[in-house]
Amino acid sequence: MVITTVKSRPLQTVPHVDLKKYAGKWYEIAAFPQRFQKGCICTTAEYTLTDKGFVIVENRCIRADKHNEESYIRGRAFVEQNSGNAKLKVQFYWPFKGKYWIIDLALDYSYAVVSHPDKKHLWILCRQPRMNESLYQSITGRLEQQGFDLSKLKKTAQHCNQ
Repeated sequence: MVITTVKSRPLQTVPHVDLKKYAGKWYEIAAFPQRFQKGCICTTAEYTLTDKGFVIVENRCIRADKHNEESYIRGRAFVEQNSGNAKLKVQFYWPFKGKYWIIDLALDYSYAVVSHPDKKHLWILCRQPRMNESLYQSITGRLEQQGFDLSKLKKTAQHCNQ
């Protein structure tokens, strides 16, 4: 008999994403710290649809550890077929692509939660620099039910985007 724990359950994405509604600017509310984001505050991501079948991804932050320099990287995201646009592969450096799965999304596209199927990457995004605390708690409660280790989740300072 195989016992499935919450942590070992496969990650599920939302059933469908309208990329036109998803496009635009997002503010990082909280994330699992990643090496490439070390020292970042005021982190944003902007997605722009192209007529060539991919999405332009522009990530920005202020590097508090480097005298408040702006850090910027531009990449491309490609939709995985038959994923309802909820699974993308993001490429910042050729030929490497990372999995970008949209696992929670507000009906009005006011917030989104993005992860990797290994559950070692997690971003909570919002259209505004601040998120209502009760909404944040509701989202993190759902993430805990999906087996995420929320002790790793760190809120992102957004004071420069007020």
